[in-house]
Amino acid sequence: MRSRRPRAGRLVQPSRLTPRDALSEAVAGMLQRPGRSVLTALGTVLGVGTFVAILGLTATTSSQIDSRFDLLTATEVTVEDIAQEQDEFAGPAFPADADARIGRLGGVRDAGVYWTVRLGPEVTVRAAPVGDGADGVPVDVVAASPGALRAAVPRLAQGRLYDEFASAEAQPVAVIGASVAARLGITTLETRPAVFIGDEPFVVAGIVDDVERRPDVLMSVSVPRTTAERMWGPPGAGEARMLVATETGAARQIAHEAPVALRPDHPEYLKAVPPPDPRALRAGVTGDLDQLFLLLAGVCLVIGAVGIANTTLVAVLERTGEIGLRRALGARARHVTVQFLTESGALGAIGGLVGTALGVCTVIGVALARGWTPVVHPAAVVAAPLIGLATGVLAGLYPAWRASRVEPAEALRH
Repeated sequence: MRSRRPRAGRLVQPSRLTPRDALSEAVAGMLQRPGRSVLTALGTVLGVGTFVAILGLTATTSSQIDSRFDLLTATEVTVEDIAQEQDEFAGPAFPADADARIGRLGGVRDAGVYWTVRLGPEVTVRAAPVGDGADGVPVDVVAASPGALRAAVPRLAQGRLYDEFASAEAQPVAVIGASVAARLGITTLETRPAVFIGDEPFVVAGIVDDVERRPDVLMSVSVPRTTAERMWGPPGAGEARMLVATETGAARQIAHEAPVALRPDHPEYLKAVPPPDPRALRAGVTGDLDQLFLLLAGVCLVIGAVGIANTTLVAVLERTGEIGLRRALGARARHVTVQFLTESGALGAIGGLVGTALGVCTVIGVALARGWTPVVHPAAVVAAPLIGLATGVLAGLYPAWRASRVEPAEALRH
């Protein structure tokens, strides 16, 4: 703020406040009480940091989900039995050697037929030796060839999967999901536990803890396809399906070749389809998370704005004498307004820059810890400091207006 002394015969030039003066005054005001300035900017730091971190983590997580689903889509084919739709007198479309036929195609990793066995409502699954599930629990029984289990990419908690020998001999073995094992009271395979499906005993070969495909495996009892056909008969019309796991990028070609490889006489009896892509569900979940966390970031920004406004107002009250002196020396009301707006805006901008840096570091740290690729939108990084600046300016509007209303004579009287 500068003014010139009047000289004889010359008009007095009005005082003026250059941007450099306003900035230097704002820095001096913040450095006068550095501790309070740091605490004042902390709310903006948290708000802007949360804003950047949420956008970055959401983008990073969405990218991982998309890549995961894209990989499964590119390596998975489901073949459905539609023989009854083509010929009402046609039997099951899948031949007995379906696994071997589809396995001869180039690009196939694992493949197998599966279906849910139709059991009466009175048929339950119980454990032996007698445990917590001795009375039996209603559990789905799935007939699955060994290739169908391998194609699901299971992670075993204990034991192993049944193999082609067990399937060829129609042995009474079973693989159960971890949740089913817990319901039946089976905690270890060292005692060679068995499960009874109705009155039929099955030796538990393995317990599945997780799968990449076919999550129904975790909540069911899987038995060899041949064993199920011997005990309960073949699947009904349209019940059987084949799961095919392929090399990356081979799914489209396998889907085109599978019906002919399985049924060269009636390829129309089979329909090869890619897995459904829950894009709408993913977008809805991501949108809900975005709205929730952005709301939390907005709350942090509001808290930061209130802190800046409160501190700036207290500074106005403490510096009433200084403001009065400036007014008495020629400073205009708008100069005082600009001075305090600059100070509050500088606090908000500094908080925005620090918050942006912390938010980006948070995204990178989480991504590295999880083995992901960090994704941060440049627009969010550019906009975040501007949001902090705008928050500081808006928070300083009322205190700056109060400062501009201070009367010089009244201020100097105190």
